[in-house]
Amino acid sequence: SRIKVAVRLAEEPCYIDADRSQFDTAIVNMAVNARDAMHGEGELTIAVGATPRMPSIRRHPAVTGKFVTIALSDTGSGIAPDKIDQIFEPFFTTKGIGEGTGLGLSQVFGFAKQSGGDIFVESREGHGSTFTLYLPQVAGKAQPTATENDDALSVGEGACVLVVEDNVDVGRFATQALSELGYDTVLAMDGPKALAELVSCSNRFDVVFSDVMMPGMSGIELGQEIGRLYPAIPVILTSGYSEVLAQTGTHGFELLHKPYSIDELSRALRKIARYR
Repeated sequence: SRIKVAVRLAEEPCYIDADRSQFDTAIVNMAVNARDAMHGEGELTIAVGATPRMPSIRRHPAVTGKFVTIALSDTGSGIAPDKIDQIFEPFFTTKGIGEGTGLGLSQVFGFAKQSGGDIFVESREGHGSTFTLYLPQVAGKAQPTATENDDALSVGEGACVLVVEDNVDVGRFATQALSELGYDTVLAMDGPKALAELVSCSNRFDVVFSDVMMPGMSGIELGQEIGRLYPAIPVILTSGYSEVLAQTGTHGFELLHKPYSIDELSRALRKIARYR
């Protein structure tokens, strides 16, 4: 209530071609980051515009073309110059323990890159920050018809998810997110351990949620083995290595791109989950 929000729109409508849910999540993540930087009091300005050029960002050359810009400016504490190159790394955070996961800005970065754009940061310690999303501009399209309950988070209602993830921090985030959605979870650190869990009690699990890139057995290999042994259990894969998947494909499995938000995870599970 102590943050004044101003929205400045372009004179003409600006269109992009991007996932609506991921776009919403990126804006919310940037706004939450700004709120925390202002310690709950200040001014947040959201400005939308169009530009014929994307500037040089993180040693990448400038790009000429039509781009839509979405800039969020705050009057917060700012970012130290030696931290700016790190803020988009997964799990990096300047916040205190328990105040943030470090995944918000990495989600924004991932969304920008997979949408063909990037994000630029300007900041001065003690004088606030401006985060500007650059996304390719497209011709206007007809508005899609909203589907019923499209924005609703699904509730797990006791369904059990076998999470397969070799990174401890990512595995902890996934299980915590699933718990918030009402799911029961079991964490396995690799493919063989996941198969051992299924052998011991396959009826316990409703869904397998697995990373793709793991030592030894990959998530795709694990999914194929589960499809052979337990065809009734659906598999969702997740990965941050889009270039690898572009070469190998997902072999028909549902794929959730890292970094993902809780609502994106919920949507994927709602789409595929087998409830008893």
